[in-house]
Amino acid sequence: MLTLICRHFVACASAYYALIAIMLLSLVPTLSLTPPGEHLTQITAKDFITVHTRNTPTTYYEGRQGPTGFEYELMHRFADYLGVSLNLNARHHPESVLPAVRESGDLGAAALPLLPNPSGIYYTRPIIQMQPLVVYRRGLNGISEPSDLVGLELGTLSEAGTSEALRDLQNRHPTLSWKESHELEVAELLARVENGTLDAAVIFEHQFRLNRLFFPNVERGFILGDPLSMAWAVPSGRGLGLLEAANHFLQDLQESGTLDRLVSRYFGHDDYLEYVGTRTFLDHLDARLPRYTDLFQQSARETGFDWKLLAAVGYQESHWDPDAVSPTGVRGLMMLTNPTASEMGVSDRTDPAQSIDGGARYLRSIKDRLPESITGDDRLFMAMAAYNVGLGHLYDARKIAEMRGGNPDSWVDVRAALPLLQQREWHSQTRHGYARGGEPVIYVRNIRRYYEMIEYVERSRQQFFQLEQTPVNDDPLLLFELVPPLN
Repeated sequence: MLTLICRHFVACASAYYALIAIMLLSLVPTLSLTPPGEHLTQITAKDFITVHTRNTPTTYYEGRQGPTGFEYELMHRFADYLGVSLNLNARHHPESVLPAVRESGDLGAAALPLLPNPSGIYYTRPIIQMQPLVVYRRGLNGISEPSDLVGLELGTLSEAGTSEALRDLQNRHPTLSWKESHELEVAELLARVENGTLDAAVIFEHQFRLNRLFFPNVERGFILGDPLSMAWAVPSGRGLGLLEAANHFLQDLQESGTLDRLVSRYFGHDDYLEYVGTRTFLDHLDARLPRYTDLFQQSARETGFDWKLLAAVGYQESHWDPDAVSPTGVRGLMMLTNPTASEMGVSDRTDPAQSIDGGARYLRSIKDRLPESITGDDRLFMAMAAYNVGLGHLYDARKIAEMRGGNPDSWVDVRAALPLLQQREWHSQTRHGYARGGEPVIYVRNIRRYYEMIEYVERSRQQFFQLEQTPVNDDPLLLFELVPPLN
């Protein structure tokens, strides 16, 4: 009966929903001759779970502080959830993960696309959506629709899911051809677009966000086809205990908001880059920040802030220029006013050590003076806003937030109120009057962006720049297989 219902659904529904139906059948098999918990019992008995993955920035890699990566975070949390150790096999490319899971593994977690008709595996519930995206080399104009890809040197990765989108496109554009690689990873593919070996590539949107900082000559093109779902894979025929545990774990992560926070942490950088100026930021990160890292770290230890946050404040204030001067007379790396410098005991605002120390202590003093009712990140963001606009104006914005029915202890509500200090209707009702209240909103936003970028680069630059030491094959297209046009 279930088979007949599903056949009817597939026949009547759109192609998209038909695909979902097929996927769901792979997730919830109707018959299993294996006891439901056998596989999970075996994992518990041996006290570790073996996960097949890939050594990529979006999955797992060794950072400066140890193992990291989006799926590594999930794998590690899942092992803890099961109460076992994590055993990784990261020596895989996309096409080798599923065979390894079928033959010997417990779990596959390697940016796997949830595709129909799996053989020998079950997929978990979707983790995130993966949208295929066309990217191209800066300088190529008019890459805005599928027909523009015909005749280009176009590349993608085999068995990663993006080739499925290209095959669908080829049915509508039979002259389209491209090259697929079983051996490269996304960063290496983008490096070939950057250096001109390829004109364009198809990867997933979240992969581009993660990699874009390091490939400024690669432009975002257009989305291609429908999104796919990332999922984990477990072997079939060994019971459903592990599948059910993984689904419960992923559901808990989603419902608690933890999954969204991890997605934002690893893939939430794309919208910063145009504002920051990728090349300028990276140049300053390499040429300027190392001169002051020790000073930021020392001040962080003394004030209890993350040194990267203090560095982000310094970049927002001066781009790490100790001789910076504003038209209003603030000066130095942390752009202190004369009264603030005097209050903090800073005798030379252009001395980087004094400026960083004074700025960090001033931010600390502002944060300490805020009402105890303001907690967590709300407290930090309001302290940063007051560093820019002054504590008095921040209190005025809190008052406006309350007058409008908001929460004066919530940064979201105070952030909405700050720009109203520019309107007479509102600032006339406050103690300190007019202020350019839109500036601290942008100020806090930028510092948060710079902080996350510094953290991101510190976490993953080593992984990306290994590409520079990778020997280049004499034939840069040797690692690709040609997918010919249909006619």
